Amino acid sequence: MTSKITYNGELRTTCLHVRSGNEFITDAPVDNAGKGEAFSPTDTVATALASCMLTTMAIKAPKWEEQLVGATVEITKHMVSNPRRISKIEVKLELSAAIDEDGRKELEHIAHTCPVQYCLHPDIERVIDFHWIK
Repeated sequence: MTSKITYNGELRTTCLHVRSGNEFITDAPVDNAGKGEAFSPTDTVATALASCMLTTMAIKAPKWEEQLVGATVEITKHMVSNPRRISKIEVKLELSAAIDEDGRKELEHIAHTCPVQYCLHPDIERVIDFHWIK
């Protein structure tokens, strides 16, 4: 078993990672009858994309792992109705400019092909911007 999710009432769940014992809660968003006090389930999907990109880059390009420390990703998720779903995920990665051009190409390819990318419905638009900063 990977995880166990418990419904707490009031549109909130507790999500337990069985192996580690780590937990987080989800809450329905304000625009869908929730309190918006925690990640919504769809927030976790969009966030998983960014986490997967960074993790996969570190796994597949260990020579750049040191330069990846401190990298950040900003996610903006867009929703639509009928049916209610994620329509677009904007991803802004900020990575070290110390990585050379070949490394940048390698890391960008890895990010575009991380496992979560393949799990997302093809109708979800993805806008992925890489910013190489000092």
